[in-house]
Amino acid sequence: MKVHVLEQTQVVTASLDEVFPFFARPENLGEITPTSMGFQVLTPSPIVMKEGAIIDYVVRVGGLPMRWRTLVTNYQPPHRFVDELLLGPYSFWHHTHTFRATADGGTELGDVVRYAMPLGPLGDLAHALAVRRQLAGIFTHRRAVIAQRFADEETRA
Repeated sequence: MKVHVLEQTQVVTASLDEVFPFFARPENLGEITPTSMGFQVLTPSPIVMKEGAIIDYVVRVGGLPMRWRTLVTNYQPPHRFVDELLLGPYSFWHHTHTFRATADGGTELGDVVRYAMPLGPLGDLAHALAVRRQLAGIFTHRRAVIAQRFADEETRA
C-alpha cells in the first residue's frame, strides 16, 4: 500500500482562541468544503469533539454519494487533533490538524494528511489521473475560505 502525503500550512490574523473552536466543531466542515462535494454531516448536532468521537458524513465522489466515518484518535485543544477514516473511499486516511499561536497574535494552521488508495494498481492509477488533483483542489478551496473567514475586518470589506 502506497501512502501519499498532502501537507499545508496557513497563517491567519485571527487568534488561536477564535480559530481552534471553529475547527473543533465538525458541523463547520461544510463551510470549508467545496459545495460540489455535497458535504453533509450525518451525526446529530451538537457533536462533542473529543478523543473517541465518531463522526459520520456523506460526500460526493465522482458525483456519487459516499458515506464517510471518522474517529477522532487524538484531541489536544487548542493545539491539535487527529481524525482517522473508519469507512470511506480510501483504504487509509490519517489527518493531523495543528494550531499554533504566532508572535503577532495570529494562528498558524497545519494539515498533514496521509492517505492510501484502495484497489492496488487501479487505485494508484486513479490517484495519478484524478485523485491527487482533486484533493489539491479541495485544500486550495479550503485555504481560500479559511483566509476569508479569519481575515481582519479591513481585509473583509
